[in-house]
Amino acid sequence: MSDWQDKYVLVTGCTGMIGSWLTSRLVQEGAQVVGIVRDHVACSNLFINQLDKHIYIAYGDITDFNFITRVMAEYEVDTVFHLASQTIVTIANRSPLSTFESNINGTWNILEACRLSPTVERVVVASSDKAYGPQDQLPYLEEYPLRGRHPYDVSKSCADLIAQSYFYTYGLPVAISRLVNVYGGGDLNFNRIIPGTIKSVLENRNPIIRTDGSPLREYIYVQDAVTAYLTLAQNLHRREVMGQAFNFGPHCPVSVLEIVQEIIKVSGRKLMPDIRGKGSSAGEIKHQYSDSTKAREILGWRPNWNLNQGLLETMAWYSNFFEKVKALG
Repeated sequence: MSDWQDKYVLVTGCTGMIGSWLTSRLVQEGAQVVGIVRDHVACSNLFINQLDKHIYIAYGDITDFNFITRVMAEYEVDTVFHLASQTIVTIANRSPLSTFESNINGTWNILEACRLSPTVERVVVASSDKAYGPQDQLPYLEEYPLRGRHPYDVSKSCADLIAQSYFYTYGLPVAISRLVNVYGGGDLNFNRIIPGTIKSVLENRNPIIRTDGSPLREYIYVQDAVTAYLTLAQNLHRREVMGQAFNFGPHCPVSVLEIVQEIIKVSGRKLMPDIRGKGSSAGEIKHQYSDSTKAREILGWRPNWNLNQGLLETMAWYSNFFEKVKALG
């Protein structure tokens, strides 16, 4: 029997790309999923794949503390995956207050509701490699101080530290995931490098690179990200896991140019990257990649998908998605 069979699991951010894949896996594992939904996003995987028919949906906002506590009490939630956040860097730079409200206030609401709940046994908070901010050395290690400088990075640094404080002060069984860049079907923010490049390639246009192509990043396929979240939660009974942060990534940094070239290669089309920028994007750190040794050694987690395999699956998802959109007119 699955560890998740009949467990009541709260997923915030279930309409997001990662949240919808996590919800799907939990449903497959027999969990009773409670999803918090602020806005009905019709193009989300959650609704496209009719996952909403297999879960409980609570419509509301994570910044509403009374709403959160009511949901946890009504469903007697056992496990919480807190993924909801404002994740788009350009929006964070343009609208820092709403980003802080969602990413920081929303996080402490979730954690406080968990602290007060008599049923919550484990909590996973989604941070990010962006929480590290600029560091003197790479790859990022979990013991590095969190130095976010720009609004999105700062919001993740703060949420990360608040989660740690709830363990050290109250003994809340919480752990923090710091994933590298996650890609996969369902990400409809075409300003991001992988969805944007795939869209251009499927439209038979040369993909545009808005930097000089040299910034290094790590990319993890969404199925590996979901496994990371589940593995972290399943190990939260262990003392060496509670209150800890874990990096998750393939430890294989690639440049922006290389990722675009790989997408073109996977597509089988004769296209060329159109490099239009200099240096890195405004408000972003040039090179970012992490060391995931801690997750491998303590949790036994390893990625199962290499970049080529993940991009093939992702390309197929977008191709199918655009065909559906075209058919709808």
